[in-house]
Amino acid sequence: MKNIRTRNLLAAALAVVCALAAATTQAQDKPVFDSRLTLASAEATSSGGGGAEADQKSQEAELAMKLQNPIAAMISVPIQNNWDFGIGPADAMRYTCNIQPVIPFSISKDWNLITRTIMPVIYAEEPVKGFGDKSGLGDITQSFFFSPKAPVGGWIIGAGPVGYYPTATDSALGAGQWGAGPTIVALRQRHGFTYGMLANHIWSVTGWTDEHINATYLQPFFSYTTKMHTTFAVNTESTYDWEASQWTVPVHAIVKQMVKIGGAPMQFEFAYRYYAERPAGGPDWGLRFTVTFLFSNK
Repeated sequence: MKNIRTRNLLAAALAVVCALAAATTQAQDKPVFDSRLTLASAEATSSGGGGAEADQKSQEAELAMKLQNPIAAMISVPIQNNWDFGIGPADAMRYTCNIQPVIPFSISKDWNLITRTIMPVIYAEEPVKGFGDKSGLGDITQSFFFSPKAPVGGWIIGAGPVGYYPTATDSALGAGQWGAGPTIVALRQRHGFTYGMLANHIWSVTGWTDEHINATYLQPFFSYTTKMHTTFAVNTESTYDWEASQWTVPVHAIVKQMVKIGGAPMQFEFAYRYYAERPAGGPDWGLRFTVTFLFSNK
């Protein structure tokens, strides 16, 4: 029964991905899946197209780098599928599909407002016998970054508030608390390299449970993007729970590839996750597969 539920959830997640893919390609006035699957390569052999081809290569290279910037001024929708294994005495699995739209707004000649929303859809096997499997929507986190359009001293920066919304459909999938706090990001990009850090801190404000939130999130990241638009990256997505005095430190080894399907650019990502630090009963390791859809904001 547990395997059947897992397969059903994964099938539903795949259906969401396929539906979004169809919407993206239709918005581009292209067939849903063209028979060609083309790497968006900056090293493609020249066919004599001259300046137009060179300009296209330059645009593709710029897009590949923008995909490594969490506050780039472009509309994107990553569908991030996470599997965590080895949870609790039952050696349980937890699947989390994070739907993460990023939407920029130009608010003045010099400033953008970038919203980043994380909406988790969760299926969690019972970590202890008798607890029961759980599935549904988790709590939503939404960040608002005010970001200068031009780099500051070579650094791309953004800062603003972050909100935490108790949207979980099951008490086991959320904290039952409204929360808020500050968030900040700073990164630099040069010669194919991207490095920086995203951080936030959330305190609970009010709610209907006794599970108070007082947590710091740190995401240092480092990546290199090749001329074939393949990206190799490493990051951690560490959380320190001040209430429990406990770190959770998953370390990711990541490979990403930007491609064009039916003329529409997309990015695929695969990652292996190792938990360098975890609370008692937490997962040992995990996997991640992400599809990022890009939309024109012109």
